[in-house]
Amino acid sequence: MKAAILTLSDKASRGERVDFSGPALAAWLTEREVIADEAALISATLAKWADGGQFDLILTTGGTGVSPRDVTPEATMKVLDRVIPGFGEAMRAASLRKTPRAMISRALAGVRRQTLIVNLPGSPRGAIENLEVVWPAIPHALEKIKGDMGDCATVTS
Repeated sequence: MKAAILTLSDKASRGERVDFSGPALAAWLTEREVIADEAALISATLAKWADGGQFDLILTTGGTGVSPRDVTPEATMKVLDRVIPGFGEAMRAASLRKTPRAMISRALAGVRRQTLIVNLPGSPRGAIENLEVVWPAIPHALEKIKGDMGDCATVTS
């Protein structure tokens, strides 16, 4: 699996804050870039990475809350071919067991061409905890996105 991490942060992109969640996620993956919380720039980067065919999975970190500059879900929606609601639902459900603030997360996931894009929170702990929640489903999702026609459910007698 080839994956990329896109950190969305005005302050980190200007060097005013250290990006801790990107490096935390990089322990799992390889490619990483930090850009500002600008919807057009986010959408363009996601589209370029997905359309280039070099990544099966793109993780974004940051911009999923409700502050005026949190535009990651909108920028992501703009480029998706299909939304996968279960990823966001699972992340929020798991996070709610830890903090009531999970209710304001707007993280989502979906598919562009043959790439899975998953929005994660901007905090290192939140990003890793949310990735751990959806990680078991990612290999199967990628197989299906790539065209696997096998059954999704195991049939038992």
